[in-house]
Amino acid sequence: MLDFDAIAKSCNLFDGTDTEKVIDNIAALDEKYSKEDLVEIYNYILSVSKNPDILMSVIRLADRFRFKSTLNVLLDLLLMKNESANVSLQEKYVNVRSMCAKAIANYKDTEAVTPLLYCLNNKDEHYRIRLACADALGKIGDKYAVAPLIEVVKDEEEKSVYLRESAASALGLLGDMRAIDPLVSILETKQGLMNKFTFLKERVIEALTKLRVDDNDRVFQALRSSLSDESAQIRINAIEALMESSHPKALETIKTCLEDSDEEVRKNALIALYNMEGRDILDEVISLPIYVESLKEEAKFMIEEYEND
Repeated sequence: MLDFDAIAKSCNLFDGTDTEKVIDNIAALDEKYSKEDLVEIYNYILSVSKNPDILMSVIRLADRFRFKSTLNVLLDLLLMKNESANVSLQEKYVNVRSMCAKAIANYKDTEAVTPLLYCLNNKDEHYRIRLACADALGKIGDKYAVAPLIEVVKDEEEKSVYLRESAASALGLLGDMRAIDPLVSILETKQGLMNKFTFLKERVIEALTKLRVDDNDRVFQALRSSLSDESAQIRINAIEALMESSHPKALETIKTCLEDSDEEVRKNALIALYNMEGRDILDEVISLPIYVESLKEEAKFMIEEYEND
């Protein structure tokens, strides 16, 4: 039977000793205890310590083993709020709870879905905790999370566009076809003040690529429209998504990007077409006068790199 009081005393857990020394003492327990005992000790410290730096260190240590008993302690920590008047301490507890969500994701345990959704859906919760919960839900992969994540993606009044990005990425990981329409709706939104939504659209395109909806004409049309987006990165992401598509018009659609105003977009279009069509597209680019010299040089480089081995 472990004597937790004695262990806490040996680690100087409660006597106000320098935090770094306490963390070193806890790490040194590896030399004395078995894995099973260490898990019990970590669970105890996570349950009683009020020092966020110690908590974060122990979460990392416990994540090496991922015992189910630790998952329950992590869920308790995730749901804990620190109401201290000390703003710095509050911020550190946000870090602790965000780290909990990331560690919880590693268990891939569906029992964690409800607490994660509770934090995700709480608009009074700190946005970084909600972000971490969205990411965790995607990694756990339980379809019960699909509908709430869709609601986050669709919510135009959501203060944090970063949260909508994380929810979109999670939906891509979950692979549920219910996500298609709300994701495509975001791509179909006309830009006005869309600069702040650029990354959201990027995540949406990545999610649609993971969903692999090759036969959905609405998805294809949205991706094709994205090739006219003012963001070069969105155009590049759309090219990559179309490359993965089996839509009959994907190749000819990407081909229009060989005359894009941005050099990186042109280069990515050429690489995509080479992956789809092979050497012929490189010869065509080199021979036709409609293509700029830098693209011709890229085609020649690709022939030397990939065709002349």
